[in-house]
Amino acid sequence: MIERIWSGRSPLWLLLWPLSLLYGLITRLIRLSYRRGWRKSWRAPLPVIVVGNLTAGGNGKTPVVIWLVQALQQRGLRAGVVSRGYGGKAESYPLLVEHSTSTQQAGDEPVLIAQRTGAPVAVAPKRRDAVEALIARHPLDLIITDDGLQHYALQRDIEIVVIDGVRRFGNGWWLPAGPMRERADRLRSVDGVIVNGGTASDSEIAMTLHPALAINMLSGEKCALLALNQVVAMAGIGHPPRFFTTLKQQGLTPVAEIAFADHHTYSQSELMALATPQQTLLMTEKDAVKCRAFALENWWYLPVDAELQGAALEPLLKQIVQLCAKQTHTPEKSRQ
Repeated sequence: MIERIWSGRSPLWLLLWPLSLLYGLITRLIRLSYRRGWRKSWRAPLPVIVVGNLTAGGNGKTPVVIWLVQALQQRGLRAGVVSRGYGGKAESYPLLVEHSTSTQQAGDEPVLIAQRTGAPVAVAPKRRDAVEALIARHPLDLIITDDGLQHYALQRDIEIVVIDGVRRFGNGWWLPAGPMRERADRLRSVDGVIVNGGTASDSEIAMTLHPALAINMLSGEKCALLALNQVVAMAGIGHPPRFFTTLKQQGLTPVAEIAFADHHTYSQSELMALATPQQTLLMTEKDAVKCRAFALENWWYLPVDAELQGAALEPLLKQIVQLCAKQTHTPEKSRQ
């Protein structure tokens, strides 16, 4: 239902329109308060790169963070990642993600980013606390914040927005009548726009997700996706249909497709009921990090790798590299 409302296919969005106007007014006032100095923002001693979005729901932001960290590592830069850790609850913050850190403590995305990149990751409700914890423990060249485009209490040097290229901005309205956290004109002030799927314009960076080999969650065995039998597909991500579409594009037709809410907390009994021992339960890598502790032998996951291309890509990476090469960063050079 919410997808129909946000896409404009349902007239119910008109009932929510007054609330959207209130939401838009509040968000604009918040941003204005930081730009005018009415509310204080904090400048980190290292360059800060924000990877965020303008809409609610899954846009592919986490694969972009992973890609960016790895791309900068290949250029000799040491990146730390901070996150609010949605879906997790630690005994105390800031929480530095380690090998033994569970998704119940840190949330699924920080654990996934740490495992895929090997980069230091810190979680805290206040991103400043996470940044300071990383800097105190690790020699870093820059900070990448996973989400946080609208978190103006943390100053940033570069803003990157990830867009779902198929859904784009729906009906274009603020929450709750539409999917927008900020209106599309916000793109005029960001440094890079990455479009996940669909068609990217000349000024945008095109992104595609490429599935790797499926991996068994118990044994670590890898195999081709089409070698799996009687696949029951499940996804608890921001936009589950994207995962199911990816499987079909690879020639796999699941016997069932089961969608969960983003950041859903799973139990073994819940997932055992989805597939028989003769079937294959196939999930996303983001789901898998939450289920490894109680995985069964017929549970598999499908990692995906982001591929970015476009004329705007290299200038953006060059901008980040040059930023890190500077020895001093003053508040006047940052964006609020």
